[in-house]
Amino acid sequence: MSDRLGELLVKEGQITPDQLREALRRQKEQGGRLGTNLVSMGLIGEADLVSFLSKHFGVAAIDLSGMAIDETVVKIIPADIARKYTIMPVSKAGAKVTIAMIDPTNVFAMDDIKFMTGYNVEPVVASESAIRTAIDKYYGSTHALELKKVMEDLDEGVDDLEVLEEEPEEFDIDALEEESDEAPVVRLVNIILTDAIKRGASDIHVEPYEKKYRCRYRVDGILYEVMHPPLRLREAITSRIKIMAKLDIAEKRLPQDGRIKIKTKIGNRNKELDYRVSVLPTIYGEKIVMRLLDKDNLMLDMTKLGFEAESLTSFENAIRKPYGMVLVTGPTGSGKTNTLYSALSTINRADTNIMTAEDPVEFNLPGINQVQMKESIGLNFAAALRSFLRQDPNTILVGEIRDFETAEVAIKAALTGHLVLSTLHTNDAPSTINRLMNMVIEPFLVATSVHLVVAQRLVRRICTYCKEPVDASPAALTTIGYSEREARSTRLFQGRGCEKCGETGYRGRVGLYEVMTVSEEVRDLILNGASSFELREKAIEEGMLTLRMSGLAKIKDGVTTVEEVVRETVI
Repeated sequence: MSDRLGELLVKEGQITPDQLREALRRQKEQGGRLGTNLVSMGLIGEADLVSFLSKHFGVAAIDLSGMAIDETVVKIIPADIARKYTIMPVSKAGAKVTIAMIDPTNVFAMDDIKFMTGYNVEPVVASESAIRTAIDKYYGSTHALELKKVMEDLDEGVDDLEVLEEEPEEFDIDALEEESDEAPVVRLVNIILTDAIKRGASDIHVEPYEKKYRCRYRVDGILYEVMHPPLRLREAITSRIKIMAKLDIAEKRLPQDGRIKIKTKIGNRNKELDYRVSVLPTIYGEKIVMRLLDKDNLMLDMTKLGFEAESLTSFENAIRKPYGMVLVTGPTGSGKTNTLYSALSTINRADTNIMTAEDPVEFNLPGINQVQMKESIGLNFAAALRSFLRQDPNTILVGEIRDFETAEVAIKAALTGHLVLSTLHTNDAPSTINRLMNMVIEPFLVATSVHLVVAQRLVRRICTYCKEPVDASPAALTTIGYSEREARSTRLFQGRGCEKCGETGYRGRVGLYEVMTVSEEVRDLILNGASSFELREKAIEEGMLTLRMSGLAKIKDGVTTVEEVVRETVI
C-alpha cells in the first residue's frame, strides 16, 4: 500500500512530495511501513493517519486503548499471526470477526484469517502503537511467548527436572531466547530476571499460594502481575534462584538473604546487574523478593533528584560542613540511598576520607571505603562506627540508626569533628528529632549534633510522550493545600497512556523533599523538649517546605499528578 498511501497523502495535502521522498528513502534504508516512518519522522500524527485511512477506505476507525476485548475473541487469532500482520481481533458476531488493522487493504492477511478460522473478516483501522500494545496486553510480551514455549516443552515430557549446579555468571538476553535446549526451569528463571530489566522493574516478587503461583514486578513503585508459572514448578524455581544466590536449598524454615550477580548484553552494551535476594518461608512455600540494583538507575546528580531550589541549597550547605549530623528519613523504597550516595558523590574528593557502613552495600562507589555489615560475626553498625573512628575519617555514612548504641556512637562522632550521614524510618523531618530522643539520647546531644533532617518520598512522573492538560475545579485544589489564588492559576496535567509508558500515563519517578534546618530557634525548642508539632510549626515559619508543599509545587510544574501527591503525603 506504500506508494498508493503516499500519493493519497500528498494529494490531500497531508504531506509534501519532498517529505514523501524522504520517508520512502528512510523506509528503503530502515524498513518498516511507510505510515510508521511518516509518524516516527513527525510528518503526520498517528491519529491523523488513522483518520485519513478510515476516510479514504471507508473503514471505521476505533480506539483500542479504552476497549476491553473478550478472551474468546482473542483466542480466534493465534498470537504469531497477530504479530505477523500487526492485527488485533476486536469482536465477533455470528460468522463474522472484526479485526483492527494498520492497513485495511491487506487482503493477504484477511484471506489467511478467513482460511485459518473459518470466519468472515470485517476490517477496522487503528493506530500501530495501539495494536501493538493490545497484542502485548492480551497475548503477552515477547518474553511471555518465550514462557509459553517453555511450558509447552514441559508438557511434552520434561518432568524430571535437574536443577543445574553451575551459576551463570554471564549470559546474553537474546541468546537466552534462542537456547531451546537448556533446562526449562533454568530458562524460566532467566526469563524472569531479564524481563524485569526490559520492563524497568525495581523488584521481582515470586509468590506461592494454595492454588496458584505468581510473579509480580514493581515498576515505578507499583506492583504489576506479569505471569503465573505452573504451581508444580514452585520447588524447582525456588531451588534454582537459591542456588544462583548461593543460599542453602535444604533450609526451608528460616528466612535467607543472598545476592545474584549477572553480566548481560542489552543491544550492543554489556551491563552488570545485581539482584539482592530475600527468601521468606510462608505457609504455602518460600516467597522470594529480588531487588534489582542497576547502576544506570543510580542518579548521582542532586539537581535532578527533585529538590526545590531553596531545599537543595540547605542540603548542600549541610553536607559541606566539616562536622555534624545530616539525617535522611522515609519509608523503605523512598530513595534514601540514592540521596545519600548523591551527597557522597558531591563531596568525594582526593583530600577527603569517606567511610560507609552499609547493610547491604547496594552500589560500589569509586574512592569511597564501603564496609558490609555482618551481624553473625558481630560486625554491626555500632562496631563498624567505633572502628571507623580509628581510621582517620572526614565523612562517615551509617546505613541506618536502628538502636541506642548506634545512635550514641554516631552522635559522638558528629560532635568530635566528623560529618555523619545516616537514615531513620520516620514519617516527616520534625518527628526524627523525637525518634532520637525516644532512643534515650539526651536532648542537648541531639540539639548540638544534628544540623539538618531530610524527609522524602517518591512519586511517579507524568509520561512526557502522552502528557496532556486536564480540567480541575479550584475548589478541589484548595482541599489538597493550594491557596484560592494558586488554585485559580494552577494548570493540571496527566498522562493519556501510550506505548512508551505501558498505557499507565506515568514514566519514571521524582522525589518530594522536606528539608528541616536545625536553626538556633529550633535548637532551643529541642532543648526544651518540644513536640514534633511545635518543631514543625517553627520550621515552616522559617521557610521549610513540607512534603505536601513539595508535591504541590511539582503538580504546578506539570511533573506529577494530584493523585500521586495525595497518595504519598498528608497536609
